[in-house]
Amino acid sequence: MTLHQKDMEDLINAKRLLEHPGLAAKITHFLGTPIEKGFALLPENWSAKIGELTRTALTKAIHAAVLTMKDAPGEAASTTWHKLAVAATGGIGGFFGLPALAVELPISTTIMLRSIADIARSEAETITSIESKIACIEVFALGGVDASDDAAESGYFAVRAALAQSVTKAAEYIAEKGLAEESAPALVRLIVQIAERFSIQVSEKAAAQAVPAIGAAGGAIVNTLFIDHFQDMARGHFIVRRLERKYGKAMVKETYQSI
Repeated sequence: MTLHQKDMEDLINAKRLLEHPGLAAKITHFLGTPIEKGFALLPENWSAKIGELTRTALTKAIHAAVLTMKDAPGEAASTTWHKLAVAATGGIGGFFGLPALAVELPISTTIMLRSIADIARSEAETITSIESKIACIEVFALGGVDASDDAAESGYFAVRAALAQSVTKAAEYIAEKGLAEESAPALVRLIVQIAERFSIQVSEKAAAQAVPAIGAAGGAIVNTLFIDHFQDMARGHFIVRRLERKYGKAMVKETYQSI
């Protein structure tokens, strides 16, 4: 059994999106200067602060973004409206500088998760299902390549495999008790694992906003690049999941890795 031509083209596009994220490169191109200069301007304790902020942002987003969506598998995603909303929050963050990130990030993350769910729905996901909701959250772990990662650890299927046990336990918990309990160990563990990778992109965003005179306009553009990155990750992720439902996980993974 082989993939139909259109499905093969979709999988090639998915791999292009998932394996070549380049958020830092896009931000560097926008700034016209290496992003490392922005990192040098961050406070010494900023790494721990970023970790705390990302965990808080993900927790709030999980409980706010997907719950209000209706099932309409295959409905086209409205990515532009979400970009405009995130750009607006970035403009506020850029105007007030780094201290505003603690307020702006949870709002931006919730909007992005809503956009991710919208994209999932356009790829025929049943967005009210527990599995689809968790698949939306997984997107924040994609495309964040740490300097210590090698190709075997940072590839798309490697990240999914690393999260698999936590995803299963979180799904079992939600199925039994719902999303009401934020401190449930199964959910906390999943959020911590995803936040470890999400914090990489948040750090890149913070470094950009630390550059002097970035201003409101610059903050809006940085946030547009930020959501554009995760919309690309979502599109690739849910194309793969759609094809897995059609052809089976093993075949899609084998074909993906052969591209």
